[in-house]
Amino acid sequence: METSASAGRDTATATLEAFADTIVPGERRDPGDRAVAGAAPGPGAVAAGALALLRNPATGVTDGLDGYVEALNRHAVAHAREHGRVLDETVPPFVALDFADRTALVRTLTSPEHPEKELWVLLALFCNMAFDTAAHLPTLDAIRAGHPGLATMGFAPPDRDGLWRFPAFSYRRELAPIHPGTTSTGSPA
Repeated sequence: METSASAGRDTATATLEAFADTIVPGERRDPGDRAVAGAAPGPGAVAAGALALLRNPATGVTDGLDGYVEALNRHAVAHAREHGRVLDETVPPFVALDFADRTALVRTLTSPEHPEKELWVLLALFCNMAFDTAAHLPTLDAIRAGHPGLATMGFAPPDRDGLWRFPAFSYRRELAPIHPGTTSTGSPA
């Protein structure tokens, strides 16, 4: 199912990218990009490394990704039939859905009454984590590289020594005094 529009992205990659882009939408990487729908300006989950996180064995979902891809594309075919959509057969079924249909399908899959809800919510959480926290990267490396999610959220860089200190209390008051045994690096004595 590889075309010039999917330029080197296999079925699994394109399908997972389309799912991640549905969770945290971003702009297309190029005019022929089909996986990223371009539903929002700026970077989304795909640019933030959602696939790197999903494919990281630490997530516990890596071995099941092929099953996710198969199920998502099966659900996309059923959604298309139910709503009278004609799918472009040169790309995976979920990728062939327009953004509104992708969103509607994901909303159905993650709804409280859907029997597979826990699986789809888990996949969606990892897509959010890739954008919100760069969970697949050391934080300092992500900040230095200009991670799009952390940059978009204005995540504060550390002080020169690599530690985060916050001279102003976020609640406008000190919530607890610093323990007298705390070292200058913030570690307990």
